[in-house]
Amino acid sequence: MPWFGPPMRPGSMITARLMETWAHGQDVADALGVTRAPTHRLRAVAHIGARTRDFAYTVHGRTPPAAAFRIELAAPDGTLWTWGPAEAEQRITAPALDFCLLVTQRRHPDDLAVQAEGADAAEWLTIAQAFAGPSGAGRAKGQFG
Repeated sequence: MPWFGPPMRPGSMITARLMETWAHGQDVADALGVTRAPTHRLRAVAHIGARTRDFAYTVHGRTPPAAAFRIELAAPDGTLWTWGPAEAEQRITAPALDFCLLVTQRRHPDDLAVQAEGADAAEWLTIAQAFAGPSGAGRAKGQFG
């Protein structure tokens, strides 16, 4: 399907719209000063965040790393969500909510419990974005306490 960013398959288009709805819902929650409880539905946001790794590099004018990343997220119910090969040297570990806040740029990376192993993974944390278009300025460190 044609779109603002790269063309998408219908399933990806639906996942992207879920991600945008969740991210903008976070904006509303932040404006109202309320905290939303994370649920298993974050998996769709996390999935598109993991799948857009190379896109984030490209939109920032950088070449994506050749090596695959391993992403391991602690789901709200305590299970583990994973993407990428288990033996990958470049790794991201985080609570699912923190990863989703990172890839939708709703929090500054320093305010989140997202950990990187490897230089490429650490670089990606500074440019990760699960949405099309330019990234903008992002959130300020400490903006949301």
